[in-house]
Amino acid sequence: MAKMNILQAVNNALHIAMEDNEKVMVFGEDVGHFGGVFRATSNLQEKFGRDRVFNTPLVEQGIIGFANGLASQGSVPVAEIQFGDYIFPAFDQIVNETAKFRYRSGGQFSVGSLTIRTPYGGGIAGGHYHSQSPEAFFAHCPGIKIVIPRNPYQAKGLLLASIRDDNPVLFMEPKRLYRASVGEVPEEDYQLPLGKAEIVKEGSDITLLAWGAQMEIIEKAAEMAEKDGVSSEIIDLRSIQPWDAVTVCQSVEKTGRLLISHEAPLTGGFAAEIASTVQERCFLNLESPIARVCGLDTPYPLAHEKEYMPDHLKTYEAIMRTMHF
Repeated sequence: MAKMNILQAVNNALHIAMEDNEKVMVFGEDVGHFGGVFRATSNLQEKFGRDRVFNTPLVEQGIIGFANGLASQGSVPVAEIQFGDYIFPAFDQIVNETAKFRYRSGGQFSVGSLTIRTPYGGGIAGGHYHSQSPEAFFAHCPGIKIVIPRNPYQAKGLLLASIRDDNPVLFMEPKRLYRASVGEVPEEDYQLPLGKAEIVKEGSDITLLAWGAQMEIIEKAAEMAEKDGVSSEIIDLRSIQPWDAVTVCQSVEKTGRLLISHEAPLTGGFAAEIASTVQERCFLNLESPIARVCGLDTPYPLAHEKEYMPDHLKTYEAIMRTMHF
């Protein structure tokens, strides 16, 4: 075991994947000798050479189009989009090509070996164009998996599983926790299952569900609620697509209550999909309406970032409203 932060865990996973499979290639804006804007790819080019780790032009559509071509020809590309906010120029390539490649050929060819890495989320005073959480845009598109880790252990195991999965994966990393989240991580090769949620803490009164950086928030809110006698079951969804409805619904059947939290705006956020599914499957078990604690329906505000963020105080208040419904 070694102490790592999320950046180090991602870097370690990339090292292992590239050593294990010579077809793995890493590329994106400034990922070469510079190591990327967050240094997630530091020292990869020195070890594996410029043919396997290299910079691209500053054109996201080109990065993913190039990655699709590599994957379709048998390579295992890991393409970095420097910020999640910059992924939108590549939206057409991801939803119309990456996600549909296998379907359009009836399974004769595929780009399933492609992994797209990108940092997402706020809390770093990044303003409009460096703070967004775009996971729900891609959740609407069948054919691509979406994975979001919450800590270094999850980041390494889930990234290795993503690179080796036979489907294209969008791997979204919570940039606020890049250096803030530190934990014990096995130095050897390991994988964590995609599409499987993790019950972080068992409880009996309410289910709290989140992913990525919001896990820290709901855990803090749960500690506050515990002082008021509320027993919270805490679940990390980990995979947005496919998402583990079975684990979530089993928890709600036990607790009778559900609160979902994400940084993205409320309207059309992935919490709405979860809430709809849970009320369909668990309607007779619910003791109160499903609560959502999310970002505001505004462009991400630099000056009012604290007001925008769905923090532990907003979450605690929502827990107590749900309990007293």
